[in-house]
Amino acid sequence: MPGTAPPSHPNGAPRPHSVSRPVLAGVVTALVGFTSSFAVVLTGLSAVGATAAQAASGLLAVSLTMGLACIVLAWRYRMPITAAWSTPGAALLAATGTVDGGWPAAVGAFLVASALILLTALWPALGALIARIPPSIAQAMLAGVLLPLCLAPITGIVANPWGVVPVVVTWLIFARFAPRWAVPLAFVTAAVVVAVSLVQAGAPVDPALLLPRFELTAPTFTVGALVGLALPLFIVTMASQNVPGVAVMRSFGYEVPWRPAMLVTGLGTALGAPAGGHAINLAAISAALAAGPDADPDPQRRWIAGVSTGASYLVLGGFSAAFAALVLLAPEAVIPAVAGLALFAAFGSSVQQAIDDPGERLPAVVTFLVAASGIAVLGVSAAFWALAAGLLVRTVLHAGRR
Repeated sequence: MPGTAPPSHPNGAPRPHSVSRPVLAGVVTALVGFTSSFAVVLTGLSAVGATAAQAASGLLAVSLTMGLACIVLAWRYRMPITAAWSTPGAALLAATGTVDGGWPAAVGAFLVASALILLTALWPALGALIARIPPSIAQAMLAGVLLPLCLAPITGIVANPWGVVPVVVTWLIFARFAPRWAVPLAFVTAAVVVAVSLVQAGAPVDPALLLPRFELTAPTFTVGALVGLALPLFIVTMASQNVPGVAVMRSFGYEVPWRPAMLVTGLGTALGAPAGGHAINLAAISAALAAGPDADPDPQRRWIAGVSTGASYLVLGGFSAAFAALVLLAPEAVIPAVAGLALFAAFGSSVQQAIDDPGERLPAVVTFLVAASGIAVLGVSAAFWALAAGLLVRTVLHAGRR
């Protein structure tokens, strides 16, 4: 628990603190968080209509805003609070595809999602309303959204075995011996595959592709984008990132200040949206890397890891264009395979939570199937119709029951 006294030497004298330990923990947190899912972010932004330059700008925007959010929250509250981009949200973008109004409408949806996050901080009733959505249905929707992306490594082996098999084998080996590094090292293997293909093709790389820059877009607002993208983006960000993020921090003895955290991440999302950033939120899985005992034996000093995580994200943001260029130049199916591998754990967790309660299983199955179908009706994406179908089935099945 925070406030625990630091370990002492056998003679009773306090053990000297090492600043390098929490700093290193923050660097590792950022490296794992960035390299394990940046391909999902780029895939999602491209799917909703971003050009290569706009997708790179969006990656830069979320890198900088989540880095600043980490620094502000950790420094202000002396807790290892870390922020992250919404990986489930990026997967939602990839599954949604181009919305009515194209890329400007997607940017408008990002802004609306940020407004809803801010409203959650200012109006607790909205958070209570989101909490009333059964977790089984919310997780089933997320699992349906993730399914097509998780199939990419399988289809990629058939489409481009020489490029994808080394990536999958690397992931499998390290999933056994060093799970934390399985996806980052799979990405390293993918980078080697890309480099080899470029050398073989003798294709020069334009240095301009490696320079980070913002591509600002004036937002527009359409019903299809608001209902089919903004609302599901808000729901998956809250249900799959912010709420679990608070729970992870609580497991290490830290009570995250909810309202300030939502204000900071909501403002960060709003600032990043015109540059293509889709959403930032509290970190969930990666939060344990900075908040756990490995970051520092003294819980009162782990906030340094939160600041270090934020600073590392700022540095990594400077390489966002280079990462985007790597994706742009990659052979067929290689980067989608990395993105799919990065989502395996999230998919498995979502499926488990969706079907865990036998009484909620049928509505969850309907939600999952509608989300996985990828249908778009009246310009509204499958994610919204999945929620609507699941809630309708649940209402009918539970009618007349307590």
